[in-house]
Amino acid sequence: MPTFTILSRVDAYVDYTCEVEADSLEEAVDLAYDGGPLIKWEEQGVIEFDARRVVALDLQGFEDDSYVRGKG
Repeated sequence: MPTFTILSRVDAYVDYTCEVEADSLEEAVDLAYDGGPLIKWEEQGVIEFDARRVVALDLQGFEDDSYVRGKG
């Protein structure tokens, strides 16, 4: 019986937080968005949501799109 390598790709967000000193919430968001050397992001974890794609990989490790289940 043949063996196949299958890839399951699940959509996800990686959450980060940082502490920002600012005069207002809007200024804090803007400073964080713009980044810079004073912004130190800390990874909080991965949050998955239900959008999945499952596909076989060929011998070179590329996706074989001849049969795919799910979205992506």
